[in-house]
Amino acid sequence: MAYRVNNIGLWLDEPEELLGQRAAEKLGVTRSDLASVRVVRSVLDARKKGSPRYIYTLEVELAPGRKPKQLPPDVGEAPPPPEPLSPVKPPEKWPIIIGTGPAGLFCALGLLERGVRSILLERGREVVTRRKDVAKLMRDGTLDPESNMNFGEGGAGAYTDGKLSTRINHPMVRKVIEAFARYGAPDHILIEGKPHIGSDLLPGAVARLREELIAGGCEVHFEQRVDDLLYRDGHIAGVKLADGRTLESDRVILAPGNSARELYERFAADGRVLVEAKPFALGFRAEHPQTLINSIQYGNAAKNPKLPPADYKLAENLDVDGEVRGVYSFCMCPGGIVVPTPTEDGLQCTNGMSNSRRNARYANAGIVVSVSVADFEREGFHGPLAGLLFQRHWEQKAYELGGGRFFAPAQTIPDYLAGRLTKDPGGTSYRPGLAHVDLNRLFPARLTTSIKQALRTFDRKMRGFISDEGKLIGIESRTSSPVRVTRGEDLQSVSMRGLYPAGEGCGYAGGIVSSAIDGLRVAEQIATELA
Repeated sequence: MAYRVNNIGLWLDEPEELLGQRAAEKLGVTRSDLASVRVVRSVLDARKKGSPRYIYTLEVELAPGRKPKQLPPDVGEAPPPPEPLSPVKPPEKWPIIIGTGPAGLFCALGLLERGVRSILLERGREVVTRRKDVAKLMRDGTLDPESNMNFGEGGAGAYTDGKLSTRINHPMVRKVIEAFARYGAPDHILIEGKPHIGSDLLPGAVARLREELIAGGCEVHFEQRVDDLLYRDGHIAGVKLADGRTLESDRVILAPGNSARELYERFAADGRVLVEAKPFALGFRAEHPQTLINSIQYGNAAKNPKLPPADYKLAENLDVDGEVRGVYSFCMCPGGIVVPTPTEDGLQCTNGMSNSRRNARYANAGIVVSVSVADFEREGFHGPLAGLLFQRHWEQKAYELGGGRFFAPAQTIPDYLAGRLTKDPGGTSYRPGLAHVDLNRLFPARLTTSIKQALRTFDRKMRGFISDEGKLIGIESRTSSPVRVTRGEDLQSVSMRGLYPAGEGCGYAGGIVSSAIDGLRVAEQIATELA
Protein backbone atom coordinates (compact mmCIF):
# COMPACT_ATOMS: atom_id res chain seq x y z
CA MET A 1 0.00 0.00 0.00
CA ALA A 2 1.25 3.49 -0.87
CA TYR A 3 0.53 6.51 1.29
CA ARG A 4 0.70 10.27 0.74
CA VAL A 5 2.46 11.81 3.77
CA ASN A 6 2.22 15.60 4.12
CA ASN A 7 3.96 18.23 6.24
CA ILE A 8 7.41 16.72 6.63
CA GLY A 9 9.76 19.58 7.51
CA LEU A 10 13.51 19.92 7.01
CA TRP A 11 15.66 22.82 8.16
CA LEU A 12 18.25 24.04 5.68
CA ASP A 13 21.12 22.32 7.51
CA GLU A 14 19.38 18.94 7.63
CA PRO A 15 20.04 16.24 5.01
CA GLU A 16 17.24 14.84 2.83
CA GLU A 17 18.02 11.37 4.18
CA LEU A 18 15.93 12.33 7.22
CA LEU A 19 12.75 12.46 5.13
CA GLY A 20 12.20 8.71 5.19
CA GLN A 21 12.80 8.55 8.92
CA ARG A 22 10.30 11.30 9.65
CA ALA A 23 7.70 9.75 7.36
CA ALA A 24 8.13 6.43 9.16
CA GLU A 25 7.69 8.14 12.54
CA LYS A 26 4.47 9.75 11.36
CA LEU A 27 3.15 6.36 10.22
CA GLY A 28 4.23 4.68 13.43
CA VAL A 29 6.63 2.22 11.71
CA THR A 30 10.39 1.88 11.42
CA ARG A 31 12.46 3.24 8.55
CA SER A 32 13.17 -0.31 7.39
CA ASP A 33 9.42 -0.86 6.97
CA LEU A 34 9.39 1.59 4.05
CA ALA A 35 10.01 -0.08 0.70
CA SER A 36 10.24 3.26 -1.15
CA VAL A 37 10.16 6.99 -0.49
CA ARG A 38 9.45 9.54 -3.23
CA VAL A 39 9.25 13.32 -2.97
CA VAL A 40 5.97 14.55 -4.47
CA ARG A 41 6.14 18.21 -3.50
CA SER A 42 8.57 20.60 -1.85
CA VAL A 43 7.63 24.09 -0.63
CA LEU A 44 9.88 26.69 0.96
CA ASP A 45 8.41 28.04 4.20
CA ALA A 46 10.06 31.40 4.91
CA ARG A 47 7.42 32.80 7.24
CA LYS A 48 9.83 32.70 10.19
CA LYS A 49 12.43 35.31 9.28
CA GLY A 50 15.97 34.02 9.61
CA SER A 51 14.85 30.38 9.91
CA PRO A 52 13.37 29.18 6.62
CA ARG A 53 12.71 25.48 6.05
CA TYR A 54 11.36 23.19 3.37
CA ILE A 55 8.03 21.38 3.81
CA TYR A 56 7.72 18.11 1.87
CA THR A 57 4.94 15.87 0.69
CA LEU A 58 6.10 12.29 0.26
CA GLU A 59 4.68 9.17 -1.30
CA VAL A 60 5.84 6.10 0.60
CA GLU A 61 5.24 2.41 0.00
CA LEU A 62 5.37 -0.06 2.85
CA ALA A 63 7.15 -3.37 2.61
CA PRO A 64 4.91 -6.44 2.09
CA GLY A 65 3.01 -7.37 5.24
CA ARG A 66 3.70 -4.03 6.95
CA LYS A 67 0.88 -1.74 8.03
CA PRO A 68 0.94 1.71 9.63
CA LYS A 69 0.07 1.86 13.31
CA GLN A 70 -1.62 5.21 12.83
CA LEU A 71 -2.88 7.50 10.09
CA PRO A 72 -2.69 11.13 11.18
CA PRO A 73 -5.01 13.68 9.48
CA ASP A 74 -2.26 14.73 7.08
CA VAL A 75 -1.66 11.16 5.83
CA GLY A 76 -3.84 9.37 3.31
CA GLU A 77 -3.73 6.69 0.66
CA ALA A 78 -1.81 7.71 -2.45
CA PRO A 79 -4.10 8.49 -5.38
CA PRO A 80 -4.28 5.82 -8.08
CA PRO A 81 -2.85 6.53 -11.55
CA PRO A 82 -5.34 8.08 -13.98
CA GLU A 83 -7.36 5.78 -16.22
CA PRO A 84 -6.16 5.70 -19.85
CA LEU A 85 -8.34 7.65 -22.28
CA SER A 86 -10.20 5.70 -24.94
CA PRO A 87 -10.29 6.92 -28.56
CA VAL A 88 -13.44 8.30 -30.15
CA LYS A 89 -14.58 8.34 -33.74
CA PRO A 90 -12.92 11.34 -35.46
CA PRO A 91 -15.21 13.86 -37.17
CA GLU A 92 -15.20 14.23 -40.95
CA LYS A 93 -13.87 17.79 -40.69
CA TRP A 94 -10.91 18.37 -38.42
CA PRO A 95 -11.43 20.87 -35.58
CA ILE A 96 -9.66 24.18 -36.15
CA ILE A 97 -7.79 25.73 -33.23
CA ILE A 98 -7.07 29.46 -33.36
CA GLY A 99 -3.92 30.19 -31.37
CA THR A 100 -0.95 28.13 -30.19
CA GLY A 101 -0.74 29.36 -26.63
CA PRO A 102 -1.24 26.91 -23.75
CA ALA A 103 -5.00 26.61 -24.33
CA GLY A 104 -4.61 25.87 -28.05
CA LEU A 105 -1.65 23.50 -27.75
CA PHE A 106 -3.14 21.48 -24.90
CA CYS A 107 -6.53 21.36 -26.58
CA ALA A 108 -4.81 19.83 -29.60
CA LEU A 109 -2.93 17.43 -27.32
CA GLY A 110 -6.13 16.41 -25.52
CA LEU A 111 -7.91 15.80 -28.81
CA LEU A 112 -5.00 13.78 -30.16
CA GLU A 113 -5.06 11.57 -27.06
CA ARG A 114 -8.63 10.68 -28.02
CA GLY A 115 -7.66 10.01 -31.65
CA VAL A 116 -8.82 13.36 -33.07
CA ARG A 117 -6.43 15.36 -35.26
CA SER A 118 -6.76 19.13 -35.53
CA ILE A 119 -5.52 22.14 -37.50
CA LEU A 120 -3.74 24.84 -35.47
CA LEU A 121 -3.51 28.39 -36.84
CA GLU A 122 -1.06 30.90 -35.36
CA ARG A 123 -0.73 34.54 -36.43
CA GLY A 124 2.84 34.77 -35.15
CA ARG A 125 5.98 32.78 -35.82
CA GLU A 126 7.23 29.50 -34.42
CA VAL A 127 8.79 29.83 -31.01
CA VAL A 128 12.52 29.77 -31.88
CA THR A 129 12.25 32.30 -34.73
CA ARG A 130 10.00 34.40 -32.54
CA ARG A 131 12.90 34.88 -30.14
CA LYS A 132 14.56 37.21 -32.68
CA ASP A 133 11.47 39.41 -32.85
CA VAL A 134 11.33 39.55 -29.06
CA ALA A 135 15.02 40.51 -28.94
CA LYS A 136 14.51 43.37 -31.43
CA LEU A 137 11.67 44.76 -29.35
CA MET A 138 13.78 44.62 -26.19
CA ARG A 139 16.91 45.99 -27.85
CA ASP A 140 15.67 49.02 -29.74
CA GLY A 141 11.88 49.13 -29.53
CA THR A 142 11.27 47.62 -32.98
CA LEU A 143 7.80 46.08 -32.80
CA ASP A 144 6.51 43.40 -35.13
CA PRO A 145 2.73 43.54 -34.54
CA GLU A 146 2.37 39.87 -35.55
CA SER A 147 5.31 38.38 -33.63
CA ASN A 148 6.21 39.74 -30.21
CA MET A 149 5.91 39.04 -26.50
CA ASN A 150 2.21 38.20 -26.90
CA PHE A 151 1.82 36.75 -30.39
CA GLY A 152 3.56 33.61 -31.60
CA GLU A 153 3.91 29.96 -30.70
CA GLY A 154 3.65 29.38 -26.98
CA GLY A 155 1.53 32.46 -26.39
CA ALA A 156 2.28 35.29 -23.98
CA GLY A 157 3.79 32.92 -21.40
CA ALA A 158 6.57 31.57 -23.62
CA TYR A 159 8.77 34.63 -23.16
CA THR A 160 7.33 36.03 -19.95
CA ASP A 161 8.70 33.64 -17.37
CA GLY A 162 7.14 30.22 -17.74
CA LYS A 163 5.69 30.03 -14.24
CA LEU A 164 3.53 26.94 -13.73
CA SER A 165 2.19 27.89 -10.30
CA THR A 166 -1.58 28.26 -10.15
CA ARG A 167 -4.24 29.02 -7.59
CA ILE A 168 -6.72 26.53 -8.99
CA ASN A 169 -7.12 23.06 -7.49
CA HIS A 170 -7.87 20.80 -10.44
CA PRO A 171 -6.94 17.16 -11.14
CA MET A 172 -5.46 18.21 -14.51
CA VAL A 173 -2.80 20.45 -12.91
CA ARG A 174 -0.51 17.46 -12.51
CA LYS A 175 -1.13 16.37 -16.10
CA VAL A 176 -0.04 19.75 -17.44
CA ILE A 177 3.14 19.86 -15.36
CA GLU A 178 4.04 16.29 -16.27
CA ALA A 179 3.52 17.12 -19.95
CA PHE A 180 6.00 20.03 -19.78
CA ALA A 181 8.53 17.78 -18.04
CA ARG A 182 8.01 15.13 -20.72
CA TYR A 183 8.73 17.69 -23.44
CA GLY A 184 12.02 18.79 -21.93
CA ALA A 185 11.33 21.10 -19.00
CA PRO A 186 13.56 20.31 -15.98
CA ASP A 187 12.32 17.51 -13.74
CA HIS A 188 12.35 19.70 -10.62
CA ILE A 189 9.04 21.25 -11.76
CA LEU A 190 7.41 17.93 -10.81
CA ILE A 191 7.98 18.57 -7.09
CA GLU A 192 8.29 22.34 -6.70
CA GLY A 193 5.47 24.05 -4.87
CA LYS A 194 5.90 26.97 -7.28
CA PRO A 195 7.13 25.25 -10.45
CA HIS A 196 9.05 27.51 -12.81
CA ILE A 197 10.60 26.61 -16.17
CA GLY A 198 12.14 29.90 -17.25
CA SER A 199 11.99 31.85 -20.48
CA ASP A 200 15.22 30.24 -21.68
CA LEU A 201 13.90 26.65 -21.43
CA LEU A 202 10.16 26.94 -22.02
CA PRO A 203 10.44 27.63 -25.79
CA GLY A 204 12.22 24.30 -26.27
CA ALA A 205 9.45 22.44 -24.45
CA VAL A 206 6.82 24.22 -26.56
CA ALA A 207 8.62 23.27 -29.78
CA ARG A 208 8.79 19.61 -28.76
CA LEU A 209 5.08 19.60 -27.90
CA ARG A 210 4.35 20.94 -31.38
CA GLU A 211 6.58 18.27 -32.93
CA GLU A 212 4.58 15.57 -31.14
CA LEU A 213 1.32 17.04 -32.43
CA ILE A 214 2.65 17.02 -35.99
CA ALA A 215 3.96 13.47 -35.56
CA GLY A 216 0.43 12.48 -34.51
CA GLY A 217 -1.01 13.91 -37.72
CA CYS A 218 -2.01 17.43 -36.67
CA GLU A 219 -1.31 20.43 -38.89
CA VAL A 220 0.33 23.57 -37.48
CA HIS A 221 0.40 26.71 -39.63
CA PHE A 222 2.32 29.84 -38.62
CA GLU A 223 1.92 33.43 -39.84
CA GLN A 224 -1.75 32.70 -40.55
CA ARG A 225 -3.91 35.31 -38.84
CA VAL A 226 -7.61 34.56 -38.60
CA ASP A 227 -9.55 37.69 -39.53
CA ASP A 228 -13.08 36.37 -39.23
CA LEU A 229 -15.25 33.33 -38.60
CA LEU A 230 -17.58 31.68 -41.10
CA TYR A 231 -21.16 30.97 -40.08
CA ARG A 232 -24.05 28.93 -41.45
CA ASP A 233 -27.52 28.87 -39.88
CA GLY A 234 -26.32 29.78 -36.38
CA HIS A 235 -23.47 27.28 -36.48
CA ILE A 236 -19.77 27.79 -37.03
CA ALA A 237 -18.67 26.84 -40.54
CA GLY A 238 -14.94 27.66 -40.54
CA VAL A 239 -12.50 30.57 -40.56
CA LYS A 240 -11.35 33.30 -42.93
CA LEU A 241 -7.62 34.03 -43.02
CA ALA A 242 -5.96 37.40 -43.53
CA ASP A 243 -4.85 36.38 -47.04
CA GLY A 244 -8.47 35.77 -48.05
CA ARG A 245 -8.40 31.95 -47.93
CA THR A 246 -11.06 30.06 -46.01
CA LEU A 247 -10.93 26.78 -44.11
CA GLU A 248 -14.11 24.86 -43.33
CA SER A 249 -14.91 23.12 -40.07
CA ASP A 250 -17.96 22.67 -37.86
CA ARG A 251 -15.82 22.89 -34.69
CA VAL A 252 -13.58 25.91 -34.03
CA ILE A 253 -11.67 26.40 -30.78
CA LEU A 254 -11.08 30.10 -30.12
CA ALA A 255 -7.87 30.50 -28.10
CA PRO A 256 -6.13 33.62 -29.49
CA GLY A 257 -4.87 35.14 -26.22
CA ASN A 258 -5.92 38.30 -24.43
CA SER A 259 -4.31 40.68 -26.96
CA ALA A 260 -6.24 39.54 -30.06
CA ARG A 261 -8.13 42.80 -30.11
CA GLU A 262 -9.05 42.73 -33.81
CA LEU A 263 -11.07 39.55 -33.35
CA TYR A 264 -12.95 40.83 -30.33
CA GLU A 265 -13.69 44.07 -32.15
CA ARG A 266 -15.00 42.06 -35.09
CA PHE A 267 -17.28 40.03 -32.82
CA ALA A 268 -18.66 43.13 -31.13
CA ALA A 269 -19.35 44.82 -34.48
CA ASP A 270 -20.86 41.70 -36.06
CA GLY A 271 -23.03 40.72 -33.09
CA ARG A 272 -23.20 37.01 -33.92
CA VAL A 273 -20.63 35.96 -31.29
CA LEU A 274 -21.65 37.32 -27.90
CA VAL A 275 -18.89 39.15 -26.00
CA GLU A 276 -19.10 41.16 -22.80
CA ALA A 277 -16.87 43.54 -20.87
CA LYS A 278 -14.89 41.81 -18.15
CA PRO A 279 -13.13 43.20 -15.06
CA PHE A 280 -9.34 42.94 -14.97
CA ALA A 281 -6.49 44.73 -13.17
CA LEU A 282 -3.85 47.28 -14.08
CA GLY A 283 -1.05 49.18 -12.43
CA PHE A 284 2.75 49.16 -12.57
CA ARG A 285 5.77 46.88 -12.41
CA ALA A 286 7.61 47.28 -9.11
CA GLU A 287 11.35 46.64 -9.42
CA HIS A 288 13.83 46.21 -6.54
CA PRO A 289 17.36 44.81 -6.22
CA GLN A 290 17.06 41.08 -5.63
CA THR A 291 19.43 41.36 -2.67
CA LEU A 292 16.96 43.71 -0.97
CA ILE A 293 14.06 41.31 -1.46
CA ASN A 294 16.23 38.45 -0.16
CA SER A 295 17.06 40.46 2.95
CA ILE A 296 13.43 41.40 3.58
CA GLN A 297 12.10 37.87 3.13
CA TYR A 298 14.88 35.73 4.60
CA GLY A 299 16.35 37.97 7.29
CA ASN A 300 19.66 36.70 8.64
CA ALA A 301 19.49 33.65 6.35
CA ALA A 302 19.50 35.76 3.18
CA LYS A 303 22.99 34.68 2.11
CA ASN A 304 22.44 30.95 2.63
CA PRO A 305 23.34 29.28 -0.71
CA LYS A 306 20.58 26.69 -0.26
CA LEU A 307 17.91 29.37 -0.63
CA PRO A 308 16.54 30.42 -4.01
CA PRO A 309 16.09 34.10 -4.93
CA ALA A 310 13.26 35.27 -2.71
CA ASP A 311 9.80 36.04 -4.05
CA TYR A 312 6.75 37.61 -2.47
CA LYS A 313 2.98 37.56 -2.70
CA LEU A 314 1.07 40.59 -1.49
CA ALA A 315 -2.64 41.37 -1.49
CA GLU A 316 -4.99 43.84 0.17
CA ASN A 317 -8.70 44.61 -0.09
CA LEU A 318 -9.13 48.31 0.55
CA ASP A 319 -12.20 50.51 1.02
CA VAL A 320 -11.65 53.68 -1.01
CA ASP A 321 -14.54 56.13 -1.21
CA GLY A 322 -17.02 53.41 -0.32
CA GLU A 323 -15.71 50.91 -2.91
CA VAL A 324 -13.75 47.81 -1.97
CA ARG A 325 -10.86 47.14 -4.35
CA GLY A 326 -8.28 44.43 -4.50
CA VAL A 327 -4.66 45.50 -4.93
CA TYR A 328 -2.14 42.70 -5.29
CA SER A 329 1.20 41.58 -6.64
CA PHE A 330 1.03 39.82 -9.99
CA CYS A 331 3.48 37.56 -11.85
CA MET A 332 6.36 38.04 -9.39
CA CYS A 333 9.73 37.40 -11.06
CA PRO A 334 12.72 36.83 -8.74
CA GLY A 335 16.03 37.49 -10.46
CA GLY A 336 14.18 38.68 -13.53
CA ILE A 337 13.76 41.54 -15.94
CA VAL A 338 10.96 43.88 -16.95
CA VAL A 339 10.04 43.54 -20.61
CA PRO A 340 7.93 45.50 -23.13
CA THR A 341 4.73 43.71 -24.18
CA PRO A 342 2.90 45.99 -26.65
CA THR A 343 1.16 44.60 -29.71
CA GLU A 344 0.37 47.95 -31.33
CA ASP A 345 2.52 51.01 -32.05
CA GLY A 346 1.82 53.95 -29.80
CA LEU A 347 0.81 51.83 -26.80
CA GLN A 348 3.03 51.09 -23.80
CA CYS A 349 2.71 48.09 -21.50
CA THR A 350 5.10 45.82 -19.62
CA ASN A 351 5.42 42.43 -18.00
CA GLY A 352 8.13 40.47 -16.21
CA MET A 353 10.20 37.41 -17.01
CA SER A 354 13.10 35.42 -15.62
CA ASN A 355 15.32 32.65 -16.91
CA SER A 356 15.57 29.26 -15.27
CA ARG A 357 18.48 30.28 -12.99
CA ARG A 358 16.76 33.48 -11.84
CA ASN A 359 20.16 35.08 -11.46
CA ALA A 360 19.51 38.61 -12.75
CA ARG A 361 20.21 41.59 -10.53
CA TYR A 362 16.63 42.72 -10.00
CA ALA A 363 13.31 41.33 -8.83
CA ASN A 364 10.04 42.61 -10.25
CA ALA A 365 6.31 42.11 -9.88
CA GLY A 366 3.15 43.72 -11.08
CA ILE A 367 1.43 45.86 -8.45
CA VAL A 368 -2.09 46.10 -9.82
CA VAL A 369 -5.53 47.26 -8.78
CA SER A 370 -8.78 45.63 -9.86
CA VAL A 371 -11.00 47.61 -12.23
CA SER A 372 -14.66 47.00 -12.96
CA VAL A 373 -17.27 47.78 -15.58
CA ALA A 374 -18.28 50.75 -13.43
CA ASP A 375 -14.73 52.11 -13.76
CA PHE A 376 -14.91 51.79 -17.54
CA GLU A 377 -18.19 53.66 -17.65
CA ARG A 378 -16.90 56.47 -15.44
CA GLU A 379 -14.23 57.14 -18.06
CA GLY A 380 -16.82 57.19 -20.82
CA PHE A 381 -16.37 53.64 -22.15
CA HIS A 382 -19.49 51.54 -22.62
CA GLY A 383 -20.58 48.30 -24.26
CA PRO A 384 -18.89 44.92 -24.67
CA LEU A 385 -15.52 46.50 -25.53
CA ALA A 386 -15.53 49.00 -22.64
CA GLY A 387 -12.69 47.21 -20.84
CA LEU A 388 -10.61 46.93 -24.00
CA LEU A 389 -11.05 50.65 -24.72
CA PHE A 390 -10.21 51.52 -21.11
CA GLN A 391 -7.07 49.36 -21.32
CA ARG A 392 -5.98 50.86 -24.62
CA HIS A 393 -6.60 54.41 -23.34
CA TRP A 394 -4.13 54.07 -20.48
CA GLU A 395 -1.58 52.25 -22.62
CA GLN A 396 -1.65 55.22 -24.99
CA LYS A 397 -1.23 57.66 -22.09
CA ALA A 398 1.72 55.63 -20.79
CA TYR A 399 3.35 55.67 -24.23
CA GLU A 400 2.98 59.45 -24.46
CA LEU A 401 4.31 59.90 -20.93
CA GLY A 402 7.34 57.74 -21.75
CA GLY A 403 8.17 59.86 -24.78
CA GLY A 404 7.82 57.16 -27.44
CA ARG A 405 9.93 54.21 -28.65
CA PHE A 406 8.44 52.14 -25.81
CA PHE A 407 10.41 54.01 -23.17
CA ALA A 408 8.66 53.23 -19.89
CA PRO A 409 7.49 56.02 -17.57
CA ALA A 410 9.05 55.36 -14.17
CA GLN A 411 9.40 56.86 -10.70
CA THR A 412 10.81 55.80 -7.34
CA ILE A 413 8.16 54.48 -4.95
CA PRO A 414 8.71 57.23 -2.31
CA ASP A 415 8.41 59.94 -4.97
CA TYR A 416 5.24 58.37 -6.36
CA LEU A 417 3.69 58.33 -2.91
CA ALA A 418 4.68 61.95 -2.28
CA GLY A 419 3.74 63.20 -5.75
CA ARG A 420 7.17 64.65 -6.45
CA LEU A 421 10.16 64.19 -8.76
CA THR A 422 13.38 64.26 -6.77
CA LYS A 423 15.36 61.05 -7.21
CA ASP A 424 16.05 59.45 -10.59
CA PRO A 425 14.79 55.85 -10.74
CA GLY A 426 18.36 54.71 -11.43
CA GLY A 427 19.39 51.34 -12.83
CA THR A 428 16.85 48.98 -14.32
CA SER A 429 16.51 45.73 -16.21
CA TYR A 430 14.10 47.35 -18.70
CA ARG A 431 16.22 47.59 -21.83
CA PRO A 432 14.36 50.10 -24.02
CA GLY A 433 14.93 52.62 -21.22
CA LEU A 434 13.06 54.61 -18.57
CA ALA A 435 11.58 58.09 -18.65
CA HIS A 436 11.68 59.82 -15.26
CA VAL A 437 8.15 61.21 -14.90
CA ASP A 438 5.37 61.59 -12.36
CA LEU A 439 3.25 58.44 -12.53
CA ASN A 440 0.47 60.24 -10.69
CA ARG A 441 -0.49 61.51 -14.14
CA LEU A 442 -1.68 57.99 -14.99
CA PHE A 443 -4.99 56.43 -13.91
CA PRO A 444 -8.06 57.95 -12.27
CA ALA A 445 -7.59 59.31 -8.75
CA ARG A 446 -9.58 56.49 -7.11
CA LEU A 447 -7.21 53.89 -8.58
CA THR A 448 -4.11 55.89 -7.67
CA THR A 449 -5.37 56.25 -4.09
CA SER A 450 -5.92 52.48 -3.89
CA ILE A 451 -2.42 51.69 -5.16
CA LYS A 452 -0.83 54.18 -2.74
CA GLN A 453 -2.71 52.83 0.27
CA ALA A 454 -1.76 49.29 -0.68
CA LEU A 455 1.94 50.19 -1.09
CA ARG A 456 2.02 51.56 2.45
CA THR A 457 0.35 48.40 3.73
CA PHE A 458 2.77 46.23 1.77
CA ASP A 459 5.67 48.07 3.39
CA ARG A 460 4.35 47.17 6.82
CA LYS A 461 4.41 43.52 5.75
CA MET A 462 7.78 43.80 3.98
CA ARG A 463 9.80 46.54 5.69
CA GLY A 464 11.92 48.21 3.02
CA PHE A 465 9.53 47.68 0.12
CA ILE A 466 9.12 51.47 0.08
CA SER A 467 12.65 52.70 -0.48
CA ASP A 468 14.63 54.72 -2.98
CA GLU A 469 15.90 51.39 -4.33
CA GLY A 470 12.36 50.49 -5.38
CA LYS A 471 10.78 51.93 -8.49
CA LEU A 472 7.49 51.69 -10.36
CA ILE A 473 7.59 51.15 -14.14
CA GLY A 474 4.57 51.84 -16.34
CA ILE A 475 2.34 50.18 -17.09
CA GLU A 476 1.12 46.66 -16.29
CA SER A 477 -2.20 46.32 -18.12
CA ARG A 478 -2.44 42.87 -19.75
CA THR A 479 -3.06 40.97 -16.52
CA SER A 480 -6.08 39.24 -18.04
CA SER A 481 -8.53 39.71 -20.85
CA PRO A 482 -10.77 42.80 -20.72
CA VAL A 483 -13.49 40.86 -22.59
CA ARG A 484 -15.22 37.52 -22.18
CA VAL A 485 -16.62 35.48 -25.06
CA THR A 486 -19.67 34.07 -23.33
CA ARG A 487 -20.01 30.28 -23.30
CA GLY A 488 -22.38 27.80 -21.74
CA GLU A 489 -21.93 24.67 -19.64
CA ASP A 490 -21.10 22.74 -22.81
CA LEU A 491 -18.17 25.17 -23.32
CA GLN A 492 -19.67 26.41 -26.59
CA SER A 493 -20.49 30.01 -27.37
CA VAL A 494 -24.01 30.77 -26.19
CA SER A 495 -24.73 32.45 -29.54
CA MET A 496 -22.79 30.30 -32.02
CA ARG A 497 -22.90 26.51 -31.95
CA GLY A 498 -19.62 24.77 -32.66
CA LEU A 499 -17.48 27.67 -31.40
CA TYR A 500 -15.53 26.87 -28.23
CA PRO A 501 -14.04 29.98 -26.53
CA ALA A 502 -11.04 28.88 -24.46
CA GLY A 503 -8.17 30.13 -22.38
CA GLU A 504 -7.18 33.45 -20.94
CA GLY A 505 -7.99 35.50 -24.01
CA CYS A 506 -11.66 34.54 -23.94
CA GLY A 507 -11.90 35.18 -20.21
CA TYR A 508 -11.64 31.65 -18.78
CA ALA A 509 -8.13 31.34 -17.37
CA GLY A 510 -5.26 33.31 -15.89
CA GLY A 511 -1.85 31.86 -16.60
CA ILE A 512 -0.11 28.98 -18.36
CA VAL A 513 -1.50 26.10 -16.29
CA SER A 514 -5.10 27.28 -16.03
CA SER A 515 -5.13 28.07 -19.76
CA ALA A 516 -3.76 24.63 -20.58
CA ILE A 517 -6.38 23.02 -18.36
CA ASP A 518 -9.13 24.98 -20.07
CA GLY A 519 -7.85 23.71 -23.42
CA LEU A 520 -7.92 20.14 -22.11
CA ARG A 521 -11.46 20.65 -20.83
CA VAL A 522 -12.60 21.82 -24.26
CA ALA A 523 -10.90 18.80 -25.85
CA GLU A 524 -12.68 16.46 -23.45
CA GLN A 525 -16.01 18.16 -24.14
CA ILE A 526 -15.56 17.68 -27.88
CA ALA A 527 -14.52 14.06 -27.35
CA THR A 528 -17.62 13.48 -25.21
CA GLU A 529 -19.80 14.87 -27.97
CA LEU A 530 -18.09 12.69 -30.55
CA ALA A 531 -18.51 9.63 -28.37
